[in-house]
Amino acid sequence: MSIRHGLLALLEHGPRYGSQLRTEFETRTGSTWPLNIGQVYTTLARLERDGMVTQDGEDDAGHTLYAITDDGRVELKSWFRTPVDRASPPRDELAIKLAMAVGAPGVDIREVIQSQRRHTIKAMQDYTRLKAQALDTAPADRDEVAWLLVLEQLIFQTEAEARWLDHSEQRLIRLSMMPEPVKPSPGLPRPKMPVRAAREEADGR
Repeated sequence: MSIRHGLLALLEHGPRYGSQLRTEFETRTGSTWPLNIGQVYTTLARLERDGMVTQDGEDDAGHTLYAITDDGRVELKSWFRTPVDRASPPRDELAIKLAMAVGAPGVDIREVIQSQRRHTIKAMQDYTRLKAQALDTAPADRDEVAWLLVLEQLIFQTEAEARWLDHSEQRLIRLSMMPEPVKPSPGLPRPKMPVRAAREEADGR
């Protein structure tokens, strides 16, 4: 998640101070990715160092205001135009967990899948309920529309995760029906060939 670009996008609407940026970011995303104020100010400091924002005086309450610079606008436009890179996807804890659970001693991987499926379906139901509540009244402003976009992405994501879990369980069922490969016992010497057979093998016969 690009916090720096999110803050730049908010600053495009005018100067803001740190806690105001945090509040607006969480409002826009429905608090799906909450920020702590230290994270906001650390990001602002880096943006200022990189010439993307500059301090722009104080408001009536003495809060330091930050404004986007021309370099910041160029960076923001580039971010909006550039597709999100999927060549190096972020680590997914669930995928890693299932990959490590395959063949792990004492782990019932189907139980792991079923437990996760229950959690995923509940999350999907919660997101769907929130969407229904949000649609009871037509979205009144851009923040509400933005939150609906985030919410629908979460619904699609959990639906895809539930389908993947079903697929994974079916794959494991097929795997369990396959015969176990016969592995040679470690430490046992390879049987010796008769002398004649060994010579014929060496001669390619």
